[in-house]
Parts: sequence; C-alpha cells; structure tokens
Amino acid sequence: MELGSGTHRYDVIEGWPRLPAGKRFGYTHGVVVDSRDNVYIFNQSDDALMVFDREGNFIKSWGAEYAKGAHGLFLAKQNGREVLWLIDYELPKVAKHTLDGEELLSLPMPDRPDIYEKAEQYKPTDVCVAPNGDVYVFDGYGQSWIHQYTAEGKYIRSFGGKGSEPGQTICPHGGWVDTRRSAPELYVADRGNHRIQVFTLDGGHVRFITAEMQLPCCFYQWRDELYIPDLNARVTIYDRDDKPIMVLGDYPDAMKLPGYPETQGKIPPGKFSSPHACCVDSHGDVYVVEWISTGRVTKLRRKP
Repeated sequence: MELGSGTHRYDVIEGWPRLPAGKRFGYTHGVVVDSRDNVYIFNQSDDALMVFDREGNFIKSWGAEYAKGAHGLFLAKQNGREVLWLIDYELPKVAKHTLDGEELLSLPMPDRPDIYEKAEQYKPTDVCVAPNGDVYVFDGYGQSWIHQYTAEGKYIRSFGGKGSEPGQTICPHGGWVDTRRSAPELYVADRGNHRIQVFTLDGGHVRFITAEMQLPCCFYQWRDELYIPDLNARVTIYDRDDKPIMVLGDYPDAMKLPGYPETQGKIPPGKFSSPHACCVDSHGDVYVVEWISTGRVTKLRRKP
C-alpha cells in the first residue's frame, strides 16, 4: 500500500518490527533513530527501550524501571557521542542514558514551591536539547510548565503555566528546538490548546501555528521539514515556513471507534489511530508509534 503523493510517497511496510518470542510492546510512546539508522522504541513494558535495525530485526532491550510510565524519548549528540534522554511521568524521572542503558544524569524536579505544592503535581512528558546543550523538560501531564536546565543539569528557569494566552499552555506534551533558520526557536506541542506555540530559547512567546493542528504530540525535524504526530489519527509534515505540505494516514473516525484507543484490528491499512511520536531515518523512511496498550509501530518507506 502507498501513502502520500508527489515528492512524499511512501510504501507501508507490513510486519515491522519483528518481536522475539517472550517480548511484547505496551503503550508505544516514543521513537528515535540513531546515526546508524537503528530504531529505538520506548514503550510501557518490562523491555521499555527496544532497539531494532532498519529492517525490523531485534537488537537488544533494557529499561525495566520505566515499564509503568515510559513516555518521552529524545536522542542527542554530546561530546561526539549519541545519548538518549528518557522521560517517565509515573516515577517521575528525566534521565540521560548511553545507548546501552547506562544512566549518566538525572534531572530533579525544579525547587519551585510556587508551581508545585506537592511532588505528585510534577508529571513530565517530554524533553529536548538545544544546540548549546540546554535541556527543556515539558510538564505536560502536571502543571503545564516548561523547565530549562543547563547541559550539566543546573536549573535555569521555568515558563509557560496553564492557560490559553500567549506564553501559556495547556498540556505542553512535547517540544523541539527548531534549527531550520538562522536563530533556533523552541516549538511546543500545546496540545490542550490545539496549537503549536513557538518560543525564544529563553521562554519568550513568538507566535502560534494552527494550520492542520488538532492534538499535536511532539516533533521530529528532518532536513527542512518538521514531522508532527497528531493524536487525532494523522502525521502532518510542515515546510520551513510552517506550512503543511502533507497529511499522512488521516483517519478522523478513529476516535469514534468503540473502546478507543484500544483499536487493535479496527484500523484500515494505511490509516492511523493515535500517533504519539515519529522519527525519520537517513533514507527518509518514517517510523510512527501509537498510543495503544499493545503497541502499534508503522514504518513508511519513502519512494524515490
């Protein structure tokens, strides 16, 4: 089956990936790809971080401590090597690991009693890293604040807060530092407000993006394009001017299905149910993971 049109045509690859006997996916929440095109899938199971090659062959797994709240996943380059940032909203925990699972750094909840009267209010959902190494943590399921740290884990500032005015957010579910222009900007999936909100790197409001926006979850930048998985059954691709150029797998009836998001076996081929994250490898192939209790991973192989 083929999706898309023009310069964005994809073959839907059936049966990707292949899980070994005894391993299973829980909710598939995060996905990234490394420089060798190995694919890392963050899911709520005892094998919370699973790694596959681009053909879908299983390589390894780790991360049992994240089985209950595995959520956000970000791959960064630091001092010449690739590292993984993992977010768990249940523990809660924001931690940097090697690709093999060794923990290198953990970020504490900000010491901000004006934001958090009790620790249970802190439920981070995603993380991203700026070119200067600063780390942004998105408290999507908690108090709707965005927290900024140095690369060494020193707290800098918080901005956002619950609301719909410029600079405020409702469920800042994910973020990305966009480097497609001369000055990097922080893009935030302001999911509860059905929009993308763009900030300066020090937290100043810049603009909103609302075209083709429903329930944006997070981002993935590939060349001059930005890929945005939307929980309302679609993945939208935007150009460097933030104009939508392609909507993939749109299935507006998904949320109407009985038992949603438990849509196993109910989604037509080539359609999405609840995209939660996506990434793009060096070939332009797209990997989409969905919010379904037994997991759903789709590979879209880009056609020449």
